[in-house]
Amino acid sequence: MDFKELLLRAQGGDQQAKAEILSLYQPLLLKESMVHGFFDEDVYQELCVTLLTCIKRFQIEI
Repeated sequence: MDFKELLLRAQGGDQQAKAEILSLYQPLLLKESMVHGFFDEDVYQELCVTLLTCIKRFQIEI
């Protein structure tokens, strides 16, 4: 399955598709959650919520 199909499924409410996208971006989310060399769980959670919001709002040209 390509990313576009995965994104459409996630936008349709498929929890597994959302989890798969979060998994794809997890390395970046973890990297950006480091504050002064320490992992900040609150930042990680906010980044995950922001990614899920972006998934919902992203407009795909079909």
